[in-house]
Amino acid sequence: MTRTWTPGTADDALTAIAATPRLVIALDFDGVASPLVAEPMAARALPEVKTQLDRLAALPDTFIAYVSGRSMHDLQEITEHTADSHVTLAGSHGAQYWFPGIGDADAPGTSTEEGAREALWAAAQPIVDRHENVRLEPKTFGMGIHTRQASPEVEAAAFAEIDALVAERFPHWRRRSGHRVLEFSSRAEGKDTAMSALREHFDATGIFFAGDDVTDEDALRVLQPGDLGVRVGPGESAATLRVENPQQIAALLEALANERAAGRE
Repeated sequence: MTRTWTPGTADDALTAIAATPRLVIALDFDGVASPLVAEPMAARALPEVKTQLDRLAALPDTFIAYVSGRSMHDLQEITEHTADSHVTLAGSHGAQYWFPGIGDADAPGTSTEEGAREALWAAAQPIVDRHENVRLEPKTFGMGIHTRQASPEVEAAAFAEIDALVAERFPHWRRRSGHRVLEFSSRAEGKDTAMSALREHFDATGIFFAGDDVTDEDALRVLQPGDLGVRVGPGESAATLRVENPQQIAALLEALANERAAGRE
């Protein structure tokens, strides 16, 4: 059962993950490291989140990753990623990777059929244009339809038309829904795939993962004993802990950094 964490309080699960020998700290970006914003490409991590991630990354055997549904190019932009970054990126729900010291390392799998995504974008754009405050986000393996500024009625109508379009043209593509977004991908990977990839790459003995949306539950459900899952905001969840917002994620990361640093003195 998910329990609410109150900033400034101790928690046995947090203490346990802080002591694990090799720790991966993986965060979804939108709604976790960054508040949700009307313009998706304007998202940026809160300074206090970045501060705590930098503290954690400086500790021995501690590795940082962002795990997102964003395509790698967009994820690199919103995370302000650089070639010498210490932060691993897992994009496209675990179909794309960038590792420090290695660079791009896409997951093996079938590529999108030649011209398929472009055909889908072209067919979806007129639907998007007919609905106020709905926008299309082209992705490496598909697309996302965003409705953060649209009314619920507009969202329902737009999503229904897009669903019908994809069901007719690409019925085998994976469908995902989240906070004011509907996504389709030719790849089947989910964030559960990313958890396995990060665990293997870093030989992790524990993973701290925080997410705020339906797609993050894929990752939370496959966490193992010795891991710690955190849900940001409301909703049914497989997470152990819940916090209210990205500001509280920063506070939780600070508590984690304090405990892990103390254990290595």
